Amino acid sequence: MSNQPIIIVDHLTKQFKTAAEPSVRCISLAVKQNEIFGLLGPNGAGKTTTISMLCGLFPPSSGSITINGYNLQQNSNAVKQIIGVVPQDIALYPTLTGRENLQFFGHMYGLKGKELDVKVDVWLEKLGLTAKANHKVTEYSGGMKRRINLITGILHSPKVLFLDEPTVGVDVQSRTVIIERLKELNTEGTTIIYTSHHMEEAEHFCTRVSIIDQGKILAEDEPKALINTYPGSKNLEDVFLHLTKRKLRD
Repeated sequence: MSNQPIIIVDHLTKQFKTAAEPSVRCISLAVKQNEIFGLLGPNGAGKTTTISMLCGLFPPSSGSITINGYNLQQNSNAVKQIIGVVPQDIALYPTLTGRENLQFFGHMYGLKGKELDVKVDVWLEKLGLTAKANHKVTEYSGGMKRRINLITGILHSPKVLFLDEPTVGVDVQSRTVIIERLKELNTEGTTIIYTSHHMEEAEHFCTRVSIIDQGKILAEDEPKALINTYPGSKNLEDVFLHLTKRKLRD
């Protein structure tokens, strides 16, 4: 694995006009090439806001983001060509078939012709969707929608992939297939930035994690190193609860 950071976040802050407090408070981090980097935190911790800024969906209030050598604020078009985004909310056209959705999103990423057709077929097969490829998305189960949603963000073989809760609300079988395919994508050279509430999944999936709460980074390291750092912790969930406490979040 290269030690060269592909993502550098420097003193990133986001203050929404309607909010009393910043959603993200002066965070800095560096993600190495080919890492699977987990951004973990309770509801309202600032995970999705951070991911959204890294994807260029809205600008930071202050601070800078550099992806693959490009300053995101100054070179957003160059960055968008090399990233893939899989949002937490299902972003599909329900009246189109699974295949039609993938064709549409593939065109948006600049794919066309035989190359697009082959990529669509390959990923439908990898995620067990070939048999239902020509059915409308309205007929899909939650797990099937989640898998199609994933494919829309990886069809173009992005250099960097942002995943916001990619396995939320799916059964164990779908979750297992999604994680396996993401690991394959990572071994082929894609750097992954991932948010999740599933601590056990993150512990085994991520090469490194950052635990965030109230818009601040509380700890960052390899999962095993974090577990060893906090006495009495048997797993990443123990570390998470130790740092973020047990107060309920809504």
